[in-house]
Amino acid sequence: MPTKYPRSSDRDRRTPSISALPAASLDRRTFVQLAGTAAIGWGVSPANLYAAQAQEPIDPSRLIAGKDRRLIVHNSKTGVLETPIELLRQHRVTPKEILFVRNNQFLPGSLTLDPLPLDGWTIEIIGLVKAPRIISATELTRMEQTEVEMVLQCSGNGRSYYAQTVKTRGTQWKKGGMGNVRWRGVLLKTVFERAGVTTHPGARFLTAEGKDAPLVPTAPDFEHSVPLHDVIDKAILALEMNGEPIPAVHGGPVRLIIPGYYGTMNIKWLHRLRLEAHETFNHNQIPRYRTYIRPVKPGTRLKRTFDNSAPNWRQRVKSIIWSPLEDDSVAAGPVAISGVAWNDGMVGIEAVYVSTDRGETWQRAHLQVPASRYAWYLWTITVPMGPGQHEIWARAVDALGRSQPLDGSIHWNPSGYEWYGVDKVRITVR
Repeated sequence: MPTKYPRSSDRDRRTPSISALPAASLDRRTFVQLAGTAAIGWGVSPANLYAAQAQEPIDPSRLIAGKDRRLIVHNSKTGVLETPIELLRQHRVTPKEILFVRNNQFLPGSLTLDPLPLDGWTIEIIGLVKAPRIISATELTRMEQTEVEMVLQCSGNGRSYYAQTVKTRGTQWKKGGMGNVRWRGVLLKTVFERAGVTTHPGARFLTAEGKDAPLVPTAPDFEHSVPLHDVIDKAILALEMNGEPIPAVHGGPVRLIIPGYYGTMNIKWLHRLRLEAHETFNHNQIPRYRTYIRPVKPGTRLKRTFDNSAPNWRQRVKSIIWSPLEDDSVAAGPVAISGVAWNDGMVGIEAVYVSTDRGETWQRAHLQVPASRYAWYLWTITVPMGPGQHEIWARAVDALGRSQPLDGSIHWNPSGYEWYGVDKVRITVR
């Protein structure tokens, strides 16, 4: 019988970059000037970039060599691609050809699924350590390796759903800014032990930098800080993705991987780690990539500070409906409903509940527990449905009682980060 389920009730300012300016505001000369650096990295002319920007649709496989042509192009300048759910649901582990792409900056020659060479690549460890160290990528291959399967998700995934109240800034992701990926590399703790890195007692944060550079020289470089105590035993300096060298576009040859954290904290093209007493003041750590601690009225533009906001660290508990999809038409009778759920891996997903009467009653789905607590849980349920228009809701709950709000907009923020509202799909039953 259906059961009732309770309702929940930088120190520098960034100079506007090419990715931050709407295409309509750029004349051809301005676009070509801003695109020059990127064009060199891509190996194409600025004129061709302008033509690509002006034409729709853009072929993802031409933008990033090796990507599936069915991906959704959100930004042709930095290479931002989303995976349609109908592709994502076909694989337990997301293949590189369909995995989403989110780039903030550029590394010349990185817009490809081919790997970059390990030879000559180094990672510097500095800051609150007794002695700085430089470790080569080839040294990492000789250390003990570990593997983790985890959900990699852009912190802006689902951003478009905030528009149900007030539209937010940024790429209007739907549900496909994510994937389930296997990473292999060396635990950060092991790297420190093998390299003889001794931290000072005041080292509370790990700040990571990649070799990529801003589009505009005066803009702050991309970096992020994470709490050292929380990541030291699980962060990985990854060398492989899905059993092969990490594709260049996905951050190889070495990428910082932090299971359970949002993708933005998993720094691509890793080349420097800083041990510090405080979070970085870099623009990408504050005010960017933060959400308000207390709910605000949608549309509020409150300045984000260390006191009133939190960084995009641990992923929120979330579920996504795989099937049926939005606007599908299905036959009346038993309807098979399926999807995935995940959280930050701190505890397991306890249950997924499905409602076909807008939250009045909920039924518990069958849950498949994955081998890794950071991976997504597959769930299925069959529900009888009669003819007409219906809305299917899905809601995950973990062992700490954390769940998804019925109205995801309660956590509205100007940048549209960390959407995790109850997933809702409208279908027709005939």
